[in-house]
Amino acid sequence: MDIEKINELLEKIEAAESELYEELSEDEEEGRCDFLQERIPLWTYIREGNPRYVLSAPIIYSMIVPALIMDACVTVYQATCFPLYGIPKVERGEYIVFDRHRLAYLNALQKLNCLYCAYFNGLIAYVREIASKTEQFWCPIRHARRLRGVHRRYWHFLRYGDGKDLKNRWLELREELKKEGEKQWISKRV
Repeated sequence: MDIEKINELLEKIEAAESELYEELSEDEEEGRCDFLQERIPLWTYIREGNPRYVLSAPIIYSMIVPALIMDACVTVYQATCFPLYGIPKVERGEYIVFDRHRLAYLNALQKLNCLYCAYFNGLIAYVREIASKTEQFWCPIRHARRLRGVHRRYWHFLRYGDGKDLKNRWLELREELKKEGEKQWISKRV
């Protein structure tokens, strides 16, 4: 395995992701929305909706309870443990964003659905980032088999079965994590 090649590919992925966000942010900065401005009235939306969707709504919305519990637990975890480990905290507002409810072309139920999805998907991303930092600090070793949808830190971890100079390499990964915090602090001040 060529570590330099892997790092080069990861840098290309990160550069492409940055370019994508930059391109998408141009529309956001201008405040443009090119979407159709037709609003479906609430009662029409409900009346014409699929009855199976209505039946599933209590199941979907009941998931808010475990989500809120997970949110509270993970937030308390990072607030207490990350400072002890010297790990920079994950900024919640970078992951959980509420803005779609301001779209005039959505009815009240659509706005509620958008709030729910923004919270739930943002929460999952927030928790994943906290978990990935924890994994980098405590167990930065890849798995024996390939996984789908690994977090961005995963490919920097040690290969499965590669115990050569484990302690030093592990400490290097911890130091990289701590340096991220310094970079975040500096970028916020600039």
